[in-house]
Amino acid sequence: MVTKSKSALKKQLDLYKNEGNTIGLVPTMGALHQGHISLINHAYSYCDKVVVSIFVNPTQFNNIADLEKYPRDLSNDTQFLKEHNPETIVFCPEVNEIYTDKVESESFDFGNLVRHMEGEFRAGHFDGVGSVLKRLFEIVKPHKAFFGEKDFQQLMVVKRLVELTQQDIDIIGCPTSRNEFGLAQSSRNFRLNKAQLKQAELIYKALTTAKVMFLEHSIPHIISTVEHMFKEDSNFDLEYFSIVKEKDLIPTTQKQSKEKYRAFIAASVAEVRLIDNMALNY
Repeated sequence: MVTKSKSALKKQLDLYKNEGNTIGLVPTMGALHQGHISLINHAYSYCDKVVVSIFVNPTQFNNIADLEKYPRDLSNDTQFLKEHNPETIVFCPEVNEIYTDKVESESFDFGNLVRHMEGEFRAGHFDGVGSVLKRLFEIVKPHKAFFGEKDFQQLMVVKRLVELTQQDIDIIGCPTSRNEFGLAQSSRNFRLNKAQLKQAELIYKALTTAKVMFLEHSIPHIISTVEHMFKEDSNFDLEYFSIVKEKDLIPTTQKQSKEKYRAFIAASVAEVRLIDNMALNY
């Protein structure tokens, strides 16, 4: 089933729910790849029916040029899903189906979760994410929703969103899907040629370097090492590299026992901005 209508989608989902089916949701912005298939397969391990939404959400882009350049190919996406998961329900609404008359973000109190990394460098981004997901959750009313850990900060924000909006949905994080060289699968990768994709492997190399160093080296030394790796590569513009406490996503320079830490990175190659992260001590 492929539909642009939320009323048609709700009607079909009500039938499934009345039959006792568990509904899962995988929200996407299209330009589907193997990482999305991994998420969908994960969803099917928990749910009877899975909805994949395809919607490029305008309110989460703080850069109009980035929004305009975002890859879109609905025909290719639906064919891709048909080949891999033909039973999947595809919801691909127009903007007015999601936002009706006013395309703007709501404001949410996500606290410390959005004060650093993407929240610091992309003003308003997470309010946009929260706004579209709140609406998608209200339309689909899934029992569970699935998000990749590549966007770990977003995953934490979404968990907070369902608390704030009191929506009864289990938010499930799924392992980052990577290519054979470690680069995280991303729709933005489609904008890179083969040589640039090879260069982008530096992001994964930096994260694994930080993980190897973490037990025996100080956080400032690790950060300095990673920053030096990017200074030596003129193809990259490193936006940030941070090591944070996973529970609150606050950057730190000191280690504490029993805390979980994670490294986050954002860097651009050929003007394509890529993000990634990695757990450091578990």
